[in-house]
Amino acid sequence: MAAVLACGHGARLSHVSAAVLHEVLSSAGSRIVTIPRHTTLRRPGIRVHRSMRLDRDDIACKKEIPCTSIARTLLDLAAVVPRGVVERACEQAELKRLVDWSAMEALLTRAAGRRGVCNLRAVLGQPAATGVTRSELERRFLAVCRRAGLPSPASNEWLTVRGEEIQVDFVWHGARLIVETDGFRTHGTRQAFRRDRSRDRLLSLAGWRVARFTLDEVTAEPENVTGQLRLLLASQREPPFAA
Repeated sequence: MAAVLACGHGARLSHVSAAVLHEVLSSAGSRIVTIPRHTTLRRPGIRVHRSMRLDRDDIACKKEIPCTSIARTLLDLAAVVPRGVVERACEQAELKRLVDWSAMEALLTRAAGRRGVCNLRAVLGQPAATGVTRSELERRFLAVCRRAGLPSPASNEWLTVRGEEIQVDFVWHGARLIVETDGFRTHGTRQAFRRDRSRDRLLSLAGWRVARFTLDEVTAEPENVTGQLRLLLASQREPPFAA
């Protein structure tokens, strides 16, 4: 609070300092405060960051201390700290249910081109602003399989499993293997978290194996993806129960 008050009107605790205040990181060095860009003040012991503007959705108040919102804080972090630190902060924000994902998407769209946006999207497993749709992610996965010489799977197929109709992204019937390609936009909610695990249990009871690959893995680690797929396809599994 003292650091914010020392920086005057419009000042907000930000970056790592705000992340500690929001309790998504555990420690910080010097206090970091964001102030309007036209302000020229300097304060000993305070790292001053100047920003053209903070939108209404970018500001918050935590423990009565003016600060940047959790979404803006994560974006600011993504511009200045190593990826591992951003990942820890995002994980804690998700565990504590601090993030309004619609607000996060609005911020990332509004801040397109700004430093930190691509880094944060990568950590969150979201497509870049140019857009990687579900169908595009599936096309990329199929391309990875083709380049590796893997057998072609059936795509977007409906299976009847224990009385339920379930659509899967990719299926190799002979290996009893299903692959789901997960983008954060459609799999990053609590509802999707529960639904995915319920589906996986039903499929497992019917003798299917389910492997999930993220956008990051498909685009940045294709050799790892194909290596694991080869091992999965090489081992056959018979259904213990009728599907």
